[in-house]
Amino acid sequence: MTTPVTPVLREMRWWDIDSVLELEKDLFPEDAWSRGMFWSELAHSRGPEATRRYVVAEEGERLVGYAGLASAGTASDSGSAAGADVQTIAVARDHWGTGLGSVLLTELLRAATAFECAEVMLECRIDNVRAQKLYERFGFEAIGFRRGYYQPGNVDALVMRLTTASDSGSAAVSTSERGTEING
Repeated sequence: MTTPVTPVLREMRWWDIDSVLELEKDLFPEDAWSRGMFWSELAHSRGPEATRRYVVAEEGERLVGYAGLASAGTASDSGSAAGADVQTIAVARDHWGTGLGSVLLTELLRAATAFECAEVMLECRIDNVRAQKLYERFGFEAIGFRRGYYQPGNVDALVMRLTTASDSGSAAVSTSERGTEING
C-alpha cells in the first residue's frame, strides 16, 4: 500500500511558469492568464519592496495547485490600512475536495497579515460555486458584482471582501475556516 503524498507549498519561481500555465489552461480555458501576466506578478514578489506573494503546491514532482496575492503596500507606508487582492487560486481537478484550496488560501491570508492588510478582496466567477463556498467558510462576504469581468466569455464576477475582526491590522485574524478541517 502506498502512502499518499501531501502537497508541499513553496514560493512560486519563474521556472514554475510552464507547469502553472498547463494547469491554468486546463482549469480556466476561456480566461487563462498569459505567461507575461505571471512574469509580471513574479517580478513584484521578491525583495524588500515586494508587494506580491505567489506559491505553488507540489506533490512529488507534480504541481497540483498555485495561488497569488497582491498587496497595495503596508499600513506603515501610507499611515492608513492597506488592502490586498487574491489574484488567483487554482487546484488540479484530481485534488478538488482535499482541502488544498484551504491550505493555499490560508497561505495567502498569512501573506496579507505580513503585508499588514486590514482587508482582502477578490473576484470569483459567478458560476464557480465551489470557490464561493470556500471563501465564505473563511469569512469573505459578497459585496457586489463586476459585469462581464471574465473575458472573452463575458462572465460576471462576484466581488468578495474579508475584513479584520479587530483592530490588530491583520486580515488573517478572523480567517480560520469555519466548520471545516484544514488539511493537505
